Order: sequence, then C-alpha cells, then structure tokens
Amino acid sequence: MDRNKSIIEGILFAKGEPVAVDDIASVLELTADEAGKLTEELAAEYVAEGRGIRITRLEDSYQMCTDRSVYDALIKYVTVPRKYALTDVMLETLAIVAYRQPVTRVEIENIRGVSSDHAINRLIEYGLIEEAGRRKAPGRPQTFRTTDEFLRRFGLSSKEDLPGVDPETMEYIRQSVAAETGYYETEGEQLELDLDDPTKDEIRDETDKEAAELDIQPQGEVIDVEI
Repeated sequence: MDRNKSIIEGILFAKGEPVAVDDIASVLELTADEAGKLTEELAAEYVAEGRGIRITRLEDSYQMCTDRSVYDALIKYVTVPRKYALTDVMLETLAIVAYRQPVTRVEIENIRGVSSDHAINRLIEYGLIEEAGRRKAPGRPQTFRTTDEFLRRFGLSSKEDLPGVDPETMEYIRQSVAAETGYYETEGEQLELDLDDPTKDEIRDETDKEAAELDIQPQGEVIDVEI
C-alpha cells in the first residue's frame, strides 16, 4: 500500500463518518479525481483480501463500515453481558449520587475530598448515573442522578428502597457540602450561606470533628456488576 492510501485509510478510520472526496484531496494535495481513484483502489483491495472492513461510497464521500459477512458475529459480541468492576472510589461516588441526587460534581468532590471526574465518567459509561439538568445556582452547575439501570442492577424498585442512612451521618454530609459550597439543603429547601461569614469555617471544623467521631470510611471491597 502506498503512502497516500495509508493516509486515506487513517483519515477514514479516525473520522468514523463520511469524508468528502474534496477533503481527502486537500490533505493529499491531489485533484478530487485522483483522490477518488486512490480511495476506490483501496476499497477494492479490502474486498480482494476478504477483510471485515469495507470502504463505501456515499455520493461524493467515503466511509469505513463493517462487511455484511461479519454482522452475525458483531451481534453476538454486543449482546454478550459484560462485567464491570466497581472500585471503592466508584462505589463511594455512586453512593453519594444515590443519596444526594440530584448532586453536582463539586458537591461529590467536596464530600469525598478528592477529584471524582474519572469515577463519574465511568459510572455514566456504565449507565448507572446520568446528567439531570443544571442547578439554579451561580455558574449553573451540572447535576447527576441515578438511572433505571442502577435500580435494576441493585435490585431496587425505586430510590426510596435505598437502605436508610442514620440522621447523624446525613447531617454530616449536609454540613460538609454547606461548608465547602455555601449551600445547605434541608427538607427539599436549599439555603444560601454567606461564603465570607466566619461561621463557615466553624461549620467546616465541626464537620471534620464529626467525621472523625463517626469514623466514616469505605468498606474496602470491589464488587462485580454484570451489565
């Protein structure tokens, strides 16, 4: 395969969508006819070699796709249940979302004390949490909630079936969020605190003390969830 064909192959693979012949020609610094001819030759080579990938022409564009002969195998692959390991970090993040939903990324990270981007992204990928709109607060932060898939995987009919949390721990969580974000939620009402108020530091100190007394720690286990 010559250099230009390798470039065409790389462009089509990376794009994953139809690519105009003119765009291919521009990259290769060739005419549209020359670029089209090379792409057609590459497509013919795929067929001749019996590959599972094909290059299809769509009017004035080309796109990579799978060959019909491998459809059955692809269907079998996508329907095989996959098991994902939920680490301590992911379980902790999932628990915060489940009990505090809808909850923002900042609130999750303030409760955990560390960045939670990776855990949140993985839980979204696994279909266990989803975006739930934006909060009416400065910056309009994105919120997250659990999904129906979460309920199904954990054998729950609704989020009301979640195991209860003792009042002391729930109050600790509320005050931790308030100390870091300036917002305190109670009975569905969100109160805005003055971030410059010196009592905010007192709240933080008090919640740190309560955390030590309650000894709130993850259980240190990894579970497999079949998805």
